[in-house]
Amino acid sequence: MQIKGKKLIKLIPQEQIKQKVKQIAHEINTDFKGKEILVVGILKGSFMFVADLVRELEGKVLIDFMQVSSYHTNMESFGDVIFIKDLGTDIKGKHVLIVDDIIDTGKTLKALTEALSLREPATLKTCVFLDKKERREVDYNADYTGFVIPDRFVVGYGLDWAEEGRNLKDIYYVEV
Repeated sequence: MQIKGKKLIKLIPQEQIKQKVKQIAHEINTDFKGKEILVVGILKGSFMFVADLVRELEGKVLIDFMQVSSYHTNMESFGDVIFIKDLGTDIKGKHVLIVDDIIDTGKTLKALTEALSLREPATLKTCVFLDKKERREVDYNADYTGFVIPDRFVVGYGLDWAEEGRNLKDIYYVEV
């Protein structure tokens, strides 16, 4: 399989993805038991993870989306965080769970949590499906993490390379 002439190597198969989503949901259900949760999905990459995750959550779950970017169409983050679409929901006093596809430098998620904490949610937690710890540039870790992966560019399960590859059921790394 290829994207943009580059070979894709399977990193995480669909079955492991499904198992990990259930495991993360169990942790969230335990921590938020009896509380209404507002899940804030970060577009576009997290949409598949958000859909699978909320189907496993118990109790009342509200959903909203934001779109932020630090990538444009490149394979490397350029460091600046751009807020493209804001929430349509007031989060003051709510139990908010930010769900993102991947954390690498940590700059985007840290900036996002700092901005949303100013809106006075009752709790503000973060959940990422993939974590590239070796790329971290700021002291920030998500509250819930799926897989820790090596510093490789990945596509599939909602993650893309210039809008290609989001529809892949497995997660692949791009062979360079």
